[in-house]
Amino acid sequence: MPDRQPTLDEQIAIYQREYRDLDPQVEKVVNAVSRLDRRMNVAYGRQLAALGLSSPEWEVLKELVMAGSPYQLWPGTIARRLGLTPAAMTHRIDRMLTQNLVTRERDPDNRVRVIIGITDTGREKWLEVMRMASVFEEDLLQDLSTGERVQLGDLLTRLLRRVEHAQPDAGGRLTDLD
Repeated sequence: MPDRQPTLDEQIAIYQREYRDLDPQVEKVVNAVSRLDRRMNVAYGRQLAALGLSSPEWEVLKELVMAGSPYQLWPGTIARRLGLTPAAMTHRIDRMLTQNLVTRERDPDNRVRVIIGITDTGREKWLEVMRMASVFEEDLLQDLSTGERVQLGDLLTRLLRRVEHAQPDAGGRLTDLD
């Protein structure tokens, strides 16, 4: 048995051998995107680990930054955006509090609720991740011209919109897979 993963073209040839109705162009695009996603996730995971962050912590920091100044959200809002249960969100926030990445304060407008905010340390970690990711991403796309980058971005965005329309719940927790 071969120990190495088949190349993309070899994989498509194997698929065609086993399933003759296969459209090789479709499979090449889908499998290339899948392989690229897997490798990018590994690279991003290594960058996060080098900074002492986990991917789940990064997700929370990203949501807080995307909320804009003053970089605060209710935990339920973060949980919904990330597809988490409230209990999982509480556990994640508890860990991040011990690392001084986030704050948890009573909502002054509703004393029953709490608000999660990003600390200076959390924001600095977010910025460092962004710096490292920018270098990686620029290197990844170095062989593409500006026009090719625009075209690739437009095409992938079009595919993403189609998937988001067909499966609007696929960005978070999939209840049908629980």
